[in-house]
Amino acid sequence: MPSADAVARVDSHLHLWELGEGRYSWLQPGHGVLYNSFTAEQAWEALSGAGVQQAIVVQADDAASDTEAMLAAADANDWIIGVVGWLPLEDPSGAAALLEQWSANPKFCGVRTLIHDDPRPKVLELPAVRETLALLERAGIAFDVPDAFPRHLGQVAQLARDFPQLRVVVDHLGKPPRGGVEAMAVWEAQLRAVAAFPNTVAKVSGLHMDGAQFSTAALQQVWGVALEAFGPHRLMFGGDWPVSLLGASYAQTIAVAGDLIETLSPAESQAIWSGTALRTYRR
Repeated sequence: MPSADAVARVDSHLHLWELGEGRYSWLQPGHGVLYNSFTAEQAWEALSGAGVQQAIVVQADDAASDTEAMLAAADANDWIIGVVGWLPLEDPSGAAALLEQWSANPKFCGVRTLIHDDPRPKVLELPAVRETLALLERAGIAFDVPDAFPRHLGQVAQLARDFPQLRVVVDHLGKPPRGGVEAMAVWEAQLRAVAAFPNTVAKVSGLHMDGAQFSTAALQQVWGVALEAFGPHRLMFGGDWPVSLLGASYAQTIAVAGDLIETLSPAESQAIWSGTALRTYRR
C-alpha cells in the first residue's frame, strides 16, 4: 500500500453526530457502539492515525440541524474540506431557500437524504423531487444516493439520463448484497447501468455487512465489478466512519482499501484516494 506521504488521501464519506433529544431518531441502543456522539476531534484522531489528510462529511439525519452542525464543524476544522448536507427533496421552494443559505458557505458541496429509509420504491421519480434535482443540477451541486440497492438503484440510471449535468454519486457502491447469486447479479446489472452514464461516480465505502467477512478477499467480487464498470477515475474511497466501526476499526478499513487499490497504477490510485472526490465535489 502506498505510504500516506506518497499518495494524498481524502475520505469522501465521514459522519459526525451528537445525540440529543429529537435528533438522529434512527439511532437506537440496539445500534451498539454507534449509539454515542462522534465529534470532529474523535474523527480527526482516527483519520490522522491512518494517514488520511482530509475528509468530506456527509449528512446522517434528514434535518437542517445536522447540516448546520456539519458546517460549523467544517468552519472550525481545516481538514474538513466539504459538507454533503440535507435538503427537503419534496419541498422545492424550501430546498431552494436552504440551498441559497448554505451555499454561502464555500464548504457546502453536495446534497443527500436518507431515501433508503423511505418505503416508497419510486421516491426519486416524484415530480417535486425531480424539481429539486433540477435545482441542484443548475446550481452545480452533487447529489449522493445512499444504500440504493435493492429499492432505488434501478432508478439511478434514469435519473442520470434525465439530468445529464447533475453529478450523481452512488454511495457504498449501491450497497451490494454480498451474498446470493441472483441478488448479486441484479445488483451488478443495475450498477453497470448507472455507470454507463458519464455523470455518475461511486464510493468504495460502507461495504461492511452483518454476517459477512470484511477483508480484501471477501470484497474482490464487488471491487472487480465496480472497477470494470466505472474505472478508477470515477471511483472514490470513503471510510464511512463511524458506521464502519460495526465491522472494523478505521485502520482496518484503510488497510483493506489499500490492499484493493495497490494493484493499480499511481495515477489510478491517486484518483481513488483523492482525485475523484476532489473533482466531484469541486474542492
